Amino acid sequence: MIALYILLGLLGLVLLLVLIAVVRTLLTPAKTSAWEPKTDPEREAAYAEKLARMVRFETVSRKGEIRRERFLEFHKLLEELFPLVHQRLEKTEIDGSLLYFWKGRHSDRPVVLMGHQDVVPADGTWEHGPFSGDIENGRVWGRGSADTKCSVMAFLQAAEELLAEGFVPEQDVYLSSSNTEEVGGDGCPKLVAEMKRRGVTPFIVNDEGGSVVTEPMAGLKGNFALVGVLEKGQGNLKIIARSHGGHSSYPPRNSPIVRLSAFVTELSKHSPMKTAMNRQAREMFENMAPYGPFWMRLLFGNLWLFKPLLEKLMPSISPQAAALLHTTVAPTMQSGSDGCNVLPQEASLILNLRYIPHQNMEESNAAIRALVQKHGLEVEVMDAYPACEPVDSKSPAFRVVEETIAEVFPGLPVIPYVMTGGTDARFYQEICDACVRFSPVVYGPAQMKGMHGLNEYLDTYSLPGAVDYYKALVRRNR
Repeated sequence: MIALYILLGLLGLVLLLVLIAVVRTLLTPAKTSAWEPKTDPEREAAYAEKLARMVRFETVSRKGEIRRERFLEFHKLLEELFPLVHQRLEKTEIDGSLLYFWKGRHSDRPVVLMGHQDVVPADGTWEHGPFSGDIENGRVWGRGSADTKCSVMAFLQAAEELLAEGFVPEQDVYLSSSNTEEVGGDGCPKLVAEMKRRGVTPFIVNDEGGSVVTEPMAGLKGNFALVGVLEKGQGNLKIIARSHGGHSSYPPRNSPIVRLSAFVTELSKHSPMKTAMNRQAREMFENMAPYGPFWMRLLFGNLWLFKPLLEKLMPSISPQAAALLHTTVAPTMQSGSDGCNVLPQEASLILNLRYIPHQNMEESNAAIRALVQKHGLEVEVMDAYPACEPVDSKSPAFRVVEETIAEVFPGLPVIPYVMTGGTDARFYQEICDACVRFSPVVYGPAQMKGMHGLNEYLDTYSLPGAVDYYKALVRRNR
C-alpha cells in the first residue's frame, strides 16, 4: 500500500510539472520569422556574373595533389574581377592560399573574413555542366556556387565597394582563403602561421558553416540565421582483422570478415557513445522553440523538464538530431580478399567519427578500441582532431555578428548552431576565441542536397545580402 501511495505521489508530481510546462508555454508568446528575401535585379545580375566566372574556373582539390599553378591562374581572374582589392590591399600568397590585409585605424580588434577557393570533384550527370557557371532561372549553377565561392565573391566585392567609397575601416581587416579546405589540407594552417608570425589575434573570424536556412527543422516555418558556435571534431579509424587466409571451401568459424561484421553489428545496435544535450545544443533548441508549433514550444521551451526525455528519444527519431547529441560513428569503406574463393589474410573497414565535446576524441577512440579488442581486431588511427572550443554566444564578438545580421536581414531570427561538418575555421581557433561559422546566403533543402552532390546552385537573390553583410560587419567592428 505504501508503494502505491509513493507511485501515486510521483505520478501526481509529474502531472503537476507537465501542467506547469503547459501553462508556461501558453503564456509565452509565439514568434514568427519575419524576414523574406528581396530581389535587386541590377545588383543580382552584376554579382551573379562575377560568381559565374569564378565557378567556370575549375579549382578541384584532391588529397595528396598539389595544384598551386592552377590556383595562381585563378588568382589572375580575381585580380580582374576585384581590381581595387588588388591595388590597395596587401596580398600574401602561400602555396595557392590567399591572405589580404586591409589596414584600419586600429589593430586591437581585427576581423577575418573567410571562404575557400577549392571545390570537391563533380562526378555524375548534371542538369547544367558542373563548371558551366550557367545563370538561368535566377540561379548560378555549378560546383562552388554555394560551397563557397559565393562567400569569397561576396567579401571581395564588399571590400571592392567600400574601397570605391574611400572607406577606411576602424579595425584591421583580413581576407583569408585557402585552397585545401575540401581535403583538410595545410592551406589554412599556413595562413594562420603567417598571422601568428605577425602577432595578430583576431577579435572575430567569420567562416562558412551556418547560413540563412529555410525551414531548418520540421515544424519551423520561414528563414533562420543558423550561426555555428560549435564544430565537432573528426577522425578516421581503420579497423583491421587478420588471419592466415586459406581456401573458401573450408572456412573457419571466425574469419576476418565475420569478425568485422560482428563488430559493426554490435556497434550499430549498442553504441558506446554517450548521448547528452550540451549547452550549445540546448541554446539552439531553446532559441528555435518560440518559432515552432505548440509541441515544439512545449518540449524545447521547457528543457528543464523534458531534456532527459528528449536525450532518450531524439536519436531514434532523427539522424540529424542524433548527430547533435553524441559522437557519430559511420562505417564508410571496406576491403577484403581480391579473390572470390580466397579467405583474406587481412580485411578492414574505415570508421568516420564526428566527436562531440562531452565525449571528445580520446574518449570516443578509447570506446572504439574497447569494442575492437572484444572482437579480436586491431585499430589504426589514420587521422583525427578533437571538437573545437565553442564560441560564447553571449560574448561581445558574437553580439557584433548578431547585430550585423539584424541590420542586414531585419526580422531574421539568430540561432546558435551546432555544426556536424568541418571547416577551416578550426585552425583559427588557435589565435581567436570567436570563430563563428556563418555564410550570409540563403540555403534551402535543394542547396543543402547539392553541396558535394549533383546540381549545385545558388539563388541570385542571396548575393546582395551577402555583400551587404560583409560590408556591415566591417563597418560595425569598432
